[in-house]
Amino acid sequence: MREGNIAVGIDVGSTKIVTTVGAIDGEKIDIIGVGKSHNQGIRKGVIVDIEETVSAVSASVEEAERMSGYSVQSAVIGINGPHIECERSKGVIAVSRQDSEISSEDINRVIEAARAIPSKPNREVLHVLPQNYIIDGSEIIKDPIGMTGIRLEVEANIVTASTNATRALVRALEQAGIQTAELVFSPFAAAKGLLSKRQMDIGVMLVDIGANTTSYAVYEEGELVTCGVFPIGSMHITNDIAIGLRTNLDLAEAIKLKYGYALPSKVTEKEEIDLSKLDKREEESVNLRYVAEIVEARLNEIFMLIRDSLVRLDCNTALPAGIILTGGGSKIDGIIEMTKDTMRLPAQIGAPIQEISGLIDKLNDPIYATSIGLMLWSKNHKISTSSFNLEVPGVDSLVQKIRSVFKNFMP
Repeated sequence: MREGNIAVGIDVGSTKIVTTVGAIDGEKIDIIGVGKSHNQGIRKGVIVDIEETVSAVSASVEEAERMSGYSVQSAVIGINGPHIECERSKGVIAVSRQDSEISSEDINRVIEAARAIPSKPNREVLHVLPQNYIIDGSEIIKDPIGMTGIRLEVEANIVTASTNATRALVRALEQAGIQTAELVFSPFAAAKGLLSKRQMDIGVMLVDIGANTTSYAVYEEGELVTCGVFPIGSMHITNDIAIGLRTNLDLAEAIKLKYGYALPSKVTEKEEIDLSKLDKREEESVNLRYVAEIVEARLNEIFMLIRDSLVRLDCNTALPAGIILTGGGSKIDGIIEMTKDTMRLPAQIGAPIQEISGLIDKLNDPIYATSIGLMLWSKNHKISTSSFNLEVPGVDSLVQKIRSVFKNFMP
């Protein structure tokens, strides 16, 4: 397999690092390696412990390398967190050609003009997403190439991130031996794998419920309308359960995953959970409806924040394709029904829209959606990889140990 066909995405989350390696040949996509490691070095999208993050990235990448048979040197990286903001901007230029025909060079120049916003200090531009082009102040079109005019304007959404957060992330990856091909806002990556062109044309919202954050992206007429991040995620549900039941976080997480339900009205009042089945040190039983009420309260807060954002944009009823849920928090039972009731919109769990082969058991789990999207995004880049021989017993593990040692000492 040619190295140019290898695509790599790394989803750097608050509780986990997921690496996906794929072989792409035209429209055929084959996932050949997946690695997942636990991470405690990030809080709400910002690195707070660089050594922990470097170690987690290394573990995730090395697992994907062993599975795929490729050594990864670069990847497209997902970034998330409340520090990410979306704002409108406008760029204006004079058309360069004497015959006034608009060229791709003019498009590039006007987008760069939109990028040069008088933004807040210590902000870095991640994405410039054109919405409309205006020729000579009146004609609004989507694609002006080949048309004529003297003055070209663009209305665009600019997605920015904290410079400190992006630099810390890039540095952690470099210390783990990975060069950053591009930083991509995580919901955009997930949307690439989960949203169809038709959905994005008629109006759709992707909601990614992560551990410490919930991020969203709204699309209409094929373009981004808005996006954002709230500092609330599924770990807040775990914390609420731990406080409500006066138990430890590990047990609270187990209760959420096994018994959590988003609709208390559909749980019988007398149904109990025997905690000793989850933790032998526990002897109590707790009411299942009470647990559902805790889950519902926090999910309701998340959806109210989302709904308020849509109301401010006056697009809460203009999304015929509804809401596509992804992320680990979307695995809570009953969340689809709750989303429909709360948001008054269609809702479903996101699933890959492209035909993907390989590690099939990984594809339908929402926790892998962003890393798969990042892998697809990396088709636009030359990803650096090299194959290594896995046929000699013991050699691959020795190589990985040696690489791990060198990674830890990289500046």
